[in-house]
Amino acid sequence: MIRKLVCGAGALGASMFAATAAWAAETAEAVAETATEAAAAVPAEVIEPAAAAAAVPNPGNNAWMMTATVLVLMMILPGLALFYGGLTRSKNMLSTMTQIGATAALAMLIWVMWGYGLAFGPEGNAYISWGKFFLAGITPDSTAATFTDEVISEYVFVCFQMTFAAITAALVLGAVVERMKFAATMVFVIVWLTIVYFPIAHLVWEARGVFFVMGALDFAGGTVVHINAGVSALVAALILGKRKGYPTEPMPPHSLTLTMVGTGLLWVGWFGFNAGSALEANGSAALAMINTFVATASAGLFWMLTERVMGHKGSALGFCSGIIAGLVAVTPAAGNSGPFGAIVLGAVASIICYFAVAKLKPALGYDDSLDAFGIHGVGGIVGALGTGVVFAPMFGGPGGDDYVIGSQLVTQALAVGATIVISTVGTAIAIFVAKLVTGLRVSPEVEVEGLDIGEHGERAYN
Repeated sequence: MIRKLVCGAGALGASMFAATAAWAAETAEAVAETATEAAAAVPAEVIEPAAAAAAVPNPGNNAWMMTATVLVLMMILPGLALFYGGLTRSKNMLSTMTQIGATAALAMLIWVMWGYGLAFGPEGNAYISWGKFFLAGITPDSTAATFTDEVISEYVFVCFQMTFAAITAALVLGAVVERMKFAATMVFVIVWLTIVYFPIAHLVWEARGVFFVMGALDFAGGTVVHINAGVSALVAALILGKRKGYPTEPMPPHSLTLTMVGTGLLWVGWFGFNAGSALEANGSAALAMINTFVATASAGLFWMLTERVMGHKGSALGFCSGIIAGLVAVTPAAGNSGPFGAIVLGAVASIICYFAVAKLKPALGYDDSLDAFGIHGVGGIVGALGTGVVFAPMFGGPGGDDYVIGSQLVTQALAVGATIVISTVGTAIAIFVAKLVTGLRVSPEVEVEGLDIGEHGERAYN
C-alpha cells in the first residue's frame, strides 16, 4: 500500500513539474516578444550603449591639476622673483621682480588670446596649430586628453600650460636684468612667445608635433622650457651687451637670504611643474615626484662638493645654484627615469653647470647676469640628452625591454638642436624688434643709479 502511494506521489510530482516547465517556457516566450516590441518602439539614440557617452573628468585628477597649476604660479611669484631679485644688486631688486611679474601677467593674456591656439589648437600640422583663438569653443564641459583614457577639464589644461609659458618667458630675463628697459622687456615677450615658445611647445608636446611623433622624451620641459629659455637668454645678453663695469667691478648678490627663500619656493613649486605633467594623479606623477626630490638633493650637494674640490668653500649660493641645476636636469626625465638614475643625472648636471658658470662664462666673457644660460641652458641640454640614457630599464627607467639608447639619443639630440636653432633665430628677431620700438637698453645714468628709481620711481629698500 505504501509503495503504491509513493509511486502515485512520484507520478503526480512529475506531471506537475512538466506542467510548470511548460508554463514557464510559454511565459518567457511571451515576455521576450513583449520586450522586442517595446524595444522596437524606442528610438535608437535612446538605447546607445553607455560606452558611447562622452568621457567625464575625474574630480581627483582635476583637483590635482588645479593644485599643480597653482604650484607653478608660486614658482614665478614669489619664487623666481625672489631668487633672481636676491642675486641682483639692491638698486635693481624691485626692477627685477617687477619685470618677472609683469612678464608672467603679459604671457597669461597672450596665451588665452592666441598662444593656446598656436600650441594646442584643433587645426594644424607637424609644425604649428591654430584654432580656439581667444579660447573660442571652450566651455566648462570641454575636456582635454591625458596620456591614458582619462580626460581633464580643458580650462584646467589651458591654465596649467599657461603657467609654463609664463615662467619660461620670465626665466629669459635672468641674463638681461640690470640694463634692459621695462618697455623693451614687454615688447620682447610678445614677439618671443609668438615666434619661439608657442611653436616649440607644439613641436614637442602636441600629438601632431614633429618631435612628439618622433618620440622625443621631454616629460615636463627640458627642451620647451629650459633649453629654450637658456639659449634665448644667452642670445639676448650677447645682443644687449655687458653691464656697465662688468667684469672688473664687483657685482655680488645683495641678499642671498632672499635667494635661498626663492630657491625653496622654486623647489616646492617644481612638484607641480614635474608631477603635474603626468596630467593625472597616478603612478607616473608619483615617479616624477620622487625624482624631483632626489635629483635635486643630489645636485645641491654635488655643486658644493665640486666647489670644495676646486679649492673653494661650499657656499650658500652654490647650494642654491645646484638645487636649480638639479631641478632643470630632472625636468625632462621626471617621469622617464628611475630614482637612482635621477640621482646620477642630478649630480652630473650639477658638476657640468658649475664649470659652465665658473669657467666657461669668464673664459668667453659674456655677461649672463644671473647665469640663466649656464644653469637652464646647459642643465637643460644635459637633462634632455641624459633622459635618453636613464629611460633605459637597465638604469631603472620605464623603457621596455626592446629600448635602444643609441637611437633615442639621436632623437633627443635632434630635438635639442632644433630648439637651439629656433631659440637663437627667434630671440634675435624679438630683441631687434624691441630695440627698434623702445631703444632696448636704459641710459648709462639710469644704469648707474639703478633701474628701481630710473624705470619705476621706487626703491626696494628705504
